[in-house]
Formats: sequence, structure tokens, C-alpha cells
Amino acid sequence: MTQPSSVPAPAPSLAFTASDRPEAQAARKVLIARYGAVTEEEADVIVALGGDGQMLETLHANLRRRTPVYGMNRGSVGFLMNDYDEDDLIARVVAAERTVIHPLQMDAWTESGEVHTGLAINEVSLLRQTRQSAKLKITVDDRVRLDELSCDGCLVATPAGSTAYNLSAHGPIIPLDARILALTPISAFRPRRWRGALLSHGAKVRFDVLEADKRPVSATADNFEVRRVSRVEVRERRDVALTMLFDAGRSFDERVMTEQFTN
Repeated sequence: MTQPSSVPAPAPSLAFTASDRPEAQAARKVLIARYGAVTEEEADVIVALGGDGQMLETLHANLRRRTPVYGMNRGSVGFLMNDYDEDDLIARVVAAERTVIHPLQMDAWTESGEVHTGLAINEVSLLRQTRQSAKLKITVDDRVRLDELSCDGCLVATPAGSTAYNLSAHGPIIPLDARILALTPISAFRPRRWRGALLSHGAKVRFDVLEADKRPVSATADNFEVRRVSRVEVRERRDVALTMLFDAGRSFDERVMTEQFTN
């Protein structure tokens, strides 16, 4: 009896994006010459070259198509990126582990009554605009939790963003499968001892800006900023799923674990 022959799966088609850094642009030219390239609309996988900012920019640009993104570090931080190597790229992409993330939706009302909506893969942050500290009232799931937080700002971070601005603000690192959001103050003045909270991923967070005319506050969803906000609401968009690819054995969860044991 003749055994059916196994037909190897076709290699995934790749598109390449790169930051403005010279090393990222040079890498893009080298990799396209070696592996060929299609447009982002046609690609099975998009290869992002640069730092974490380039990964976020590429994910945002593909929110509609939701094409998996495989990053290689040609930038500075590179926590969301794989090591750069020009060899065996197709094999690495095929063997890569998939990490699915869900962004936050920010709805921000300005003092003039306009509403602006943005999506954040890392975090939604509120920051004071002047020398005056911000004063915020924080409501979680329709229950006021802090009547007044005097601070430089406050943020809500996804697990994917917990190692970014959130970590710099002394917030917790969160594994991706924890289904938790971090609510983290930025330089809290009063209550001085408040260090933030861990929330269910389904929580709805509302910030009301107190004394907004005297103490103006901006709100930012990743790189989308709204100035002089009066109210901001944040919730997870579970219906939006974005995929990052990491080399086998170097998954995002493993990076999070390693980061917690790094001095």
C-alpha cells in the first residue's frame, strides 16, 4: 500500500516594517533582498524592525487586519522584540510561539464636551499638564474607590504593558494569562501610601478630573493624546485580539518571569 507523501506547508509570506533608526532601515533592506517581501495587506506575518515603539506602531497599523507580528530588535529597549539574526528567519517565524493580547479602549471627554476614543496596547495614562499636581477621582465598576488622588498622574496598564511605563512607575509586572489590569499612580502625593491596585480584566475604570480649569490633565492611549480632559473611561476590548510572535523558548511569559528575577 502506497503511503501518502507529506507535502511541506508553504513558507509564510513576509512584510517588513522598520523604525527610522539607520540600523533598522539597513536591516530591512538586507532582509528583503534575502527573503523577498509582499505588502502588509498580503503578508501572513509582518516583521517589525526597531524597538518596542516600532512593535506598538506596527500592531496599531494592523488593528483591522490583525496580522501576526514578529519583531527583531534594532532599537534600544526591545522587550517586545526577538534577537536580531539574519539567518533562518522563515524557520524562526514558523516555530515561533504566539502571544495574544487585548488592548484597552480609552474614551476621553474634554472640558469643551468633545469625546475622543483611542486604543492602547500598553497603557492609558493621565498626566498633569502644568506645575500644579493633578487631582483625580477614581471609580471602578460604578463604585467610587478614591474620592481624591493628588498626583502627577495615574495609569491603567495591560499585562503586555506592565513592563513599560507601569514598571517605571513602580507598578506590578503581570503575566499575560493573569487576566488582570494594573491601576498605578504616578508620583502620588495624597494619599501618599497608596500604591495602586490590581483589577479584573473586565473592570471599567473612570477618572474624573477635579479642578480641571486650575489643574489641567492630558490623557494618552499609547501614542494618542487628548489634552485638557474632564473625564476618562477605560475598559478592555476583549473582542480585539492581536498576535505577537516570539522565538521558541523566549515567550513573553518567560520574559516576564525573567524580568522579575533581574536586579
